[in-house]
This record gives sequence, structure tokens and C-alpha cells, in this order.
Amino acid sequence: MSERTLTSQRDLFEIPSYVTYLNCAYMGPLLKSALDAGRTAIDLRQHPWRMTPDHFFDSSESVRRLGARLLGTSADQIAIVSSASYGLATAAQNLPLESGDEIVILAEQFPSNVYTWHRHAADYAATVVTVARPDDDDWTPAILNAIGPRTRIAALPHCHWTDGDLIDLEAVSDQCRANSCALVLDVTQSLGALPLDVTRIRPAFLTAAAYKWLLGPYSYGFLYVDEAYLDGTPLEENWINREGARDFAQLVNYQDRYAPGARRFDFGERASLQLTPIAEVALLQILDWGVENIAQSLGVLTAEIAGRAEEIGFGVNREDRRAPHMLGLRWPTHLPENLGELLKRENVSVSIRGDAIRVSPHLYNDTHDIDHLFEVLAPAVRTAS
Repeated sequence: MSERTLTSQRDLFEIPSYVTYLNCAYMGPLLKSALDAGRTAIDLRQHPWRMTPDHFFDSSESVRRLGARLLGTSADQIAIVSSASYGLATAAQNLPLESGDEIVILAEQFPSNVYTWHRHAADYAATVVTVARPDDDDWTPAILNAIGPRTRIAALPHCHWTDGDLIDLEAVSDQCRANSCALVLDVTQSLGALPLDVTRIRPAFLTAAAYKWLLGPYSYGFLYVDEAYLDGTPLEENWINREGARDFAQLVNYQDRYAPGARRFDFGERASLQLTPIAEVALLQILDWGVENIAQSLGVLTAEIAGRAEEIGFGVNREDRRAPHMLGLRWPTHLPENLGELLKRENVSVSIRGDAIRVSPHLYNDTHDIDHLFEVLAPAVRTAS
């Protein structure tokens, strides 16, 4: 099935007309329908006598199934976690090392996907190998070159969080398997906006926070676990990840057996009674739009942004090497120190990450937002030159 370009979906969000929000990589706004679901959930929480044990299970199982659909896998391979760092810590817990082993990460990778592996390496006298940013911004060959016989873990994103530079995960996965290396992915900056099929990539673990491209709540996320690790050790022992937990009257009959599949890795209080309904509505909407269609539509916007940025002197990562949903704009000299404040005053929201202006639109954006961005950005950088 071929992708299609979606029309603006701004009416599904509560974004004032004067706000130019090109910053989904920072935080995705909630859908109006998701906000309504959250309000209903809070109302229920205010009246706990209306709650039943089903409220602790049904919605979270629905979200688990929706997350599995998004990744093209089984619900039994999806755990619900509180954050990407929780998912990464779970992966580290189940990937022991030996002295002299290596973990490959990227330069300027998001901190949670750096600190986790430095701690893990230190625990085993292993080494973290940091792949430097390539001069041509083509990460894939540099990563392939870094993965060798001593590499036991490659902890990577699908695209770089600072500017959207894309990584060929299929090529990386092949290299990992050739070297008996576990691939661990943090796809917080791509899941929901960039198609990904875990049956083709076959990571050992994959995690994502929900509050960016999944348009979900903060303190909520997912962890995919390969079948080889489903009998692994969870970070915590809690009541809800054990077999038979739905029967509250029998909770004192302690169970050694975990609930099936990746549910053993669920975080405590995974029911998240106020958050899960928000995540459920958001996932339903993303699946209805279709991730392929989202990527196609956002690629049209970022291509226009890139072209207009280059016209006024910005360097932009190449279209064939960047993800469709975000890009980095780099000025030949230093960016004005007050650029972020200036943009904010003019109700333009983007992020400055490293030496790049990270622009990350979503379906609530259109050409009017792009016009406003450059009405503010162009004079600001020219004045600073």
C-alpha cells in the first residue's frame, strides 16, 4: 500500500492560531480526545468506590496490544514502563558482560542512553566505544565500523535526537548478529513518526517514552523484549506482574510465576489509572492515521523547511540521510546567543540542540507555521552575521 499525504489535523489539538509549535521532538501536545480521556480517568480516581479490579488491567492490556501493533509484534513481547531509562536499565540488567567487552554508543546521544551504559560497563570492567559524529553526517558506516568481535551491546537510536540524522537499522542489525552483539534501541525520537518493524530489525530490547511522537502522557512508555529474553530478570518485583494478580482476594497467596511474556518487566503501578487512557486514545489515533502516512506527510513539511533554510544560508542534513519528521539547521557561524528567547517571544517553538536548530513538525503544522518560522528566523541570523 502506498503512503498518502495527510491534510492538517490541527483541529484535533488545542493549539492557538498564533502559536507556531515545531517542537514535537521536545514534547508532543495531547490530542483533545486524549485530554478528554484523561479528565474522565481523573474523575474516576476521585470516586474510587466506582473502581473494580478490571480498571487495573483492561486499559493497560489494550495499550499493550496497540503498542504491539505499532511495532508489528505480539502483545506478549511488550512491557509497559515508566520511561525510556527504565527500559534501558531493564535491558542492561539482562545483558551481562565480561571484562574487556565493548558497548557501542553515539557521540551526543541522549543522556539516558549514555549514563546507563557507562554504569553497566563500569560494573563489568567493560569499555564504552563512542562513535564520533561523521563529517558527512552518515552515521551508519561509522557504526558498522565500530561494531567488532569484542562488541557485546550496540545501544542506538533510529535517528539522532539532535537533528534527525537517520541510521540504517537493518544494516546495523546484520552487523550485530554477525558479531553476536545485542542491539538495544531507544526509539523515543522516532516511534510513531517513522515506520519500524521489529521482525526485520530484531533488537534484543527496544524502548520508547510516550510523550513525544506517540503524543502520549509523560512518565509512560514501552519496552519490546525479544523472545530470547522473556525469561529474564525484571528491575522490580511487584504484585501486578505475577500470575493471578487480577484476583485481589487471593493476592496473599504469593505466586512464584510471573504473568506471561514481557509483563514481568512492567513497572510498578503499571495500571497508571490517570495516564493509560490518554496513551490508549493517542495510539488509536496514530494507528488510524498510519505511521507510513505520518512519515510521508511530515517529510513534505521538513523538505520545505530544508529548502527555505538553505536559501538563507543554513546548512541542512541531507534528505536521504535524515528522518522525515525532524531536521537540524546549522548556521555557518555561531547562532545568536539570544535566538531561543527571540523565537519564544514571537511564539515560535523549536529546540536548540548542540550547534543545530532542531525543527520537528507534526500533523498540526502547515505552511503558515513555516512562513512564521522564517519571518522570525531569517532576520535574526542575518543580524548576527
